[in-house]
Amino acid sequence: MPPPNDRRRFIKTVGAAAMAGWALPASGAAAHVASRPKVLRLQPRRIDSALDQMVAAGRVAGASALIWQGGRERYFHATGFADREARRPLDRRTLFQIYSMTKPVTGVALMQLWEQGRFHLDDPIARYLPQFAQMQVDRGAGGLSPASRPVLIRDLLRHTAGLSYGSGETAADLAYKRADPLNPANDLAEAGRRLASLPLLADPGEIWSYSAAVDVQALLVETLAGEPFEAHVRRRVLEPLKMADTGWTQPAAKLDRLATVYVGGQQGGLVRQSDEQTRANNFAPSRRLTMGGAGLVSSIDDYMRFCRMLLAGGTLDGAKILKPSTIRLMASDQLDPAITSRHFLPSKGSVGFGFDFAVRTAPPADPAENRGEVGEFFWDGYASTLFWIDPANDLAAVFLVQRIPFDGTLHHDFRNAVYGEA
Repeated sequence: MPPPNDRRRFIKTVGAAAMAGWALPASGAAAHVASRPKVLRLQPRRIDSALDQMVAAGRVAGASALIWQGGRERYFHATGFADREARRPLDRRTLFQIYSMTKPVTGVALMQLWEQGRFHLDDPIARYLPQFAQMQVDRGAGGLSPASRPVLIRDLLRHTAGLSYGSGETAADLAYKRADPLNPANDLAEAGRRLASLPLLADPGEIWSYSAAVDVQALLVETLAGEPFEAHVRRRVLEPLKMADTGWTQPAAKLDRLATVYVGGQQGGLVRQSDEQTRANNFAPSRRLTMGGAGLVSSIDDYMRFCRMLLAGGTLDGAKILKPSTIRLMASDQLDPAITSRHFLPSKGSVGFGFDFAVRTAPPADPAENRGEVGEFFWDGYASTLFWIDPANDLAAVFLVQRIPFDGTLHHDFRNAVYGEA
């Protein structure tokens, strides 16, 4: 943690900035902040009840939540099972697959290199990864044509590169599925080569589309740092933050701490994912790929250390990871209002997008929207995991379950328990 005066200065600055709308576009959304409530007071019994009900209703096998506020732990609760069939309870030592909550860790590693002057945000990625120099765009019935401008590093960070994740049925999505760039048998270099050979969904900067852009960030880190991505992140981020349980490659001795992943059925109920599939990303020696966009296993206390670093302005317990100004940059809305095509981002609420974080730009519009404060930044994971940083309330929250596919109703209920129903 930074010295008390520095930390208070950062919280005061960020809190005031959230009130003034520093994370907002120039649309005047900050005007809504004036009516926000006083500093939040948690209701632990209400949060306990929400988590317990998730388990009792069979929506998850187990749930865990940790909240840090005002410089100390304010809430923790774990309920249900890490392995329901073995009756192994979920606890603080349980390891979770956090999927896309890996992305902000990758973004932090890349922005460390930016602070070192290794690149400019508006550099074309082809300056460092030449395979991306001649990108083509899927024009639909018009076929392919050259991109209107290069893909910039800024585009990778804010998901405006035009890359795909293969989630749609366009020609670009289908080409992605055929190329299978994120196959675990590929290393990052091969993943990058395959991604660079694929057409873009749109010209860079035209749309927000969730994609493999963060895996290109990882390749960029590996290239600029001159060492394997996994080793670099461990040395520069995880070890300084004392995140000893967090990593892509996990030792066999920790396998008995790994939570089982459960699949939600259309008719309700949970089906256990095969143990082989659950272990494949982290306990399989055949894996070659270290994804930037997914793949980390972490514990709730480990990931909270990452969140506390973000909340404190880039420093934790004397470990300086990023400058406060860099955290503010990453946690500010980077999307031009002209970018109106935003994939699923509107489903996250009244948000824009910074660098590997969603950023709340206006209060919830109605009770159906997730609760949260203007200026918060957050992201989640495929197994329905979630974290957020709320500078206005000097708060960080981590919510960990292992249910696929992603179930946003869990986040809605957890946030209601934290902030109170609208």
